[in-house]
Amino acid sequence: MTEAQKVNILMVDDQPAKLLSYEAILANLDANLIKARSGREGLELLLKHDVAVVLLDVSMPEINGFEMADMMRQHPRFQKTAILFISAVRMSDLDRIKGYQSGAVDYISVPVVPEVLRAKVSVFVELHRKSRELENLNRELETRVEQRTRQLQESENLLRERADLLELASEAILVRDLSGVLTYWNAGAEVLYGWDRNEVLGKPVHEILGTEFPVESTSSESTLVSRGRWDGNLVQKTRDGREVIVASRQVYKKEVGSILEINRDITAQIRAEEALRQTERLAAMGRVAGIIAHEINNPLEAITNAFYLLRNHPSLNEEARYYAQLGEVELARVGHITKQTLGFYRESQHPVNVGIGEIIDDVLQLQARQLLINRISLDKKYFTDGEIRGFPVELRQVFLNLISNAIQAMPYGGNLRIRMGTRWNEASGRQDLCVSVCDTGGGIRPEHAKHLFEPFFTTKATKGTGLGLWISKGIVQKYDGAIHFRSITFKGKNITSFRVTLPGVSPASKGLESTYHALGDETSRAPLGHL
Repeated sequence: MTEAQKVNILMVDDQPAKLLSYEAILANLDANLIKARSGREGLELLLKHDVAVVLLDVSMPEINGFEMADMMRQHPRFQKTAILFISAVRMSDLDRIKGYQSGAVDYISVPVVPEVLRAKVSVFVELHRKSRELENLNRELETRVEQRTRQLQESENLLRERADLLELASEAILVRDLSGVLTYWNAGAEVLYGWDRNEVLGKPVHEILGTEFPVESTSSESTLVSRGRWDGNLVQKTRDGREVIVASRQVYKKEVGSILEINRDITAQIRAEEALRQTERLAAMGRVAGIIAHEINNPLEAITNAFYLLRNHPSLNEEARYYAQLGEVELARVGHITKQTLGFYRESQHPVNVGIGEIIDDVLQLQARQLLINRISLDKKYFTDGEIRGFPVELRQVFLNLISNAIQAMPYGGNLRIRMGTRWNEASGRQDLCVSVCDTGGGIRPEHAKHLFEPFFTTKATKGTGLGLWISKGIVQKYDGAIHFRSITFKGKNITSFRVTLPGVSPASKGLESTYHALGDETSRAPLGHL
């Protein structure tokens, strides 16, 4: 046993011989024996040491044993210290009662029996040792509790910080059990899907979101359970019925039987990639069409010249000359289509004078067959030549998008009306060119109106990329122009009108008075009622 583990025994007696005898008797207890020759010295030593047992002589000068015991009991530190009174004189019962009242736990009479003294002291020594061990254990336990409490507090703070981060995350983060019942739904999920957490917690998530798995749901769930995680794209529906594609990362926590799911909206990315692929295919087709048109153009000129010579050849009769002239007309049409194809493919490097009326006529000629198939009647009026400075190909794309959309909106027939005129712009002090494209198709729903010019928004399901109007608006804005629309129901008929305003009409057109008022009257104040 180390010195620090040994207990202290204080022996107080005014006779040195008795102290030596006590020291000899208690030497085998493996304790620190401290000797004091007076009550005053004993009190001083008590303050310096942690004492287990005090052997106290009753009869001492200056401060006797009873007085010293009273002083010890008045001090909080020594109220439970064991005191053994040793008396050389016979003590009455009153003396014993007085001793017990002073704090004695036992009496030993002189002559002292070594075995009795050793046995009684050893009991109190062992009791003190156990008490000290218990105190040490209690202190250690309190330290551990304090450390654990601090760790729990730190963990709680960390969890709170993580919870705050989960709420701040833009991704949809949710926790569900193996049956799909939701137990957590963060703010990102509320934004993405549209449901408040109080509406979905405790409900099956895949039924709410109408989840479509890339494989059978049971297969993905079994993979998740066996491997502990699953990654893939899911198709889900929002509260307002929109279909979204999410990149889903799922982790299965076996010890708690929960699944952590993090979903990121990649709808725009997927549509952009698909639109890019489609654009690349269209660009490749355009290059091929341009090459073919260029190769056809050269022999076409030779054939046209040959028909011209053949038409005036003296060997032909009137009937043959008529057929030659008919062939020449058709060749002219082929030549015009070839030039149009090359016009779509070739873009000028610098702005040139562009006739908007010619561009619209070219687009209408390309769409002539579809107008015929859909049984659409065309009403076209130009109140100006519509010449501006610009790039023909991108302007052709604007009106091709608008006219194509109008035709597609009328698969079972209708009326397509196109007007072009000028209007004086008071704000900018210039003459603007205005073109309107009106149709009597299905119209545009109010909930779709605010998204119409957003990229990848389409009402054509899988047939459209959702880029046409967005690109058209960007092109028009590049010219410092504007594109507006409105869709109404008039006399049981849906009417949709798109108006394109382009500034910088050429000087040849500036001399014309503002003619767009007629167009404005027809499309705004009398909304296609006669169509």
